[in-house]
Amino acid sequence: MLTGSDLLNKVTDLGDISKSDLVHACGYVSTKKDGGERLNFTAFYEALLEAKGVSLGMGGVGGVSKGGRKLSYMATVQGNGNLLIGKAYTALLDLKPGDEFEIKLGRKQIRLTPVGATDEDDE
Repeated sequence: MLTGSDLLNKVTDLGDISKSDLVHACGYVSTKKDGGERLNFTAFYEALLEAKGVSLGMGGVGGVSKGGRKLSYMATVQGNGNLLIGKAYTALLDLKPGDEFEIKLGRKQIRLTPVGATDEDDE
């Protein structure tokens, strides 16, 4: 099974062929119990996305939430004026319900500092 740049190069070289032929040519084939071939489309497309830099990893580690989406590290003020951080971010920092933060406003920025922490602790 081809991966990474080898996979991308093969897909480019093969050009306009059927999806089945593409999956087969890149090696994403397994053998069924009856001896027939099974094309592994899911594995192929996951490898293709990974080769293009889209991570489908799980587990909330390294900036990826449990749903597999990469965290954007962006937040948008909601219509009611609230600013929602989100569970994936609080999980990365192992924050628990009831944790308290000081809100420090700067020039066009907001900094949340755990109560009792110093500025040097977050660097």
